[in-house]
Amino acid sequence: MGVDTSNLRRIVAASAAGIAALQGATAVKALRDGRRDYVDPIWGPGLGVAAVTSAALGSGDPVRRWTLAAVTSAWAARLAKHTLASVRSKDEEDQRYTEYLGDAGPAEVVRKVFVTQGVAQLLVSAPIQLAAASTLPASARRWLFPAGIALMVAGTAIEATADRQKEAFMARDRDERPDVLDTGLWAYSRHPNYFGDSCVWVGAWVASAASPPAWTTLPAPAAMCYFLVFATGAKRTERRMQDRPAFQDYQRRVSFFVPLPPKKG
Repeated sequence: MGVDTSNLRRIVAASAAGIAALQGATAVKALRDGRRDYVDPIWGPGLGVAAVTSAALGSGDPVRRWTLAAVTSAWAARLAKHTLASVRSKDEEDQRYTEYLGDAGPAEVVRKVFVTQGVAQLLVSAPIQLAAASTLPASARRWLFPAGIALMVAGTAIEATADRQKEAFMARDRDERPDVLDTGLWAYSRHPNYFGDSCVWVGAWVASAASPPAWTTLPAPAAMCYFLVFATGAKRTERRMQDRPAFQDYQRRVSFFVPLPPKKG
């Protein structure tokens, strides 16, 4: 019982190749169109590529590897649709990339954006790759697999619901729209979409952790949570909104990340 290391090497190599192909094709179009934010919609699909590749090539428990592939693919497809709609709604690239890259040349853009995201996709999907090459133990530890899948499904539902609520809020007439979204899931967390996303990847690790060697992939969900909270997610949004009085009041009332009952007053 353990990991088929030769199979794991094949999975990692094939996943890396698939991710590289996706990133490379997107980079060509992004540089041609002057839209470096094209990288955003392929974040989910790149992880989906790794999950499906792992399931197809893996020698581990077939139910686990295909269940992980199915849930990851469903999450990735929804996120891709959501982010692609956001990119298409703008005539110019997201300001984040303009500020970060400035007049950077093609080689620097590829390195800083597409290579960096590709490496991150390979890291974040590490638990799924390891699970595909691992057997499930006969002990009670095997129940971590369904527990992790349940967390992934719940996280996907939370993220999707939060995104729909935000889309409905932003679609309202500007004169009738409140200064801050504080209803629905947004009444319990200031970043329920990012929280749901974190649950997906912690859940993938838990499902993988049914096999003892999976503890070695703990940096994967830790890195994902870091991205979502500090690097590109919640903290960045907070800094952008910090000067708005309505948002300052929202900060006092509503939990930062983990959904909790809002404070009174």
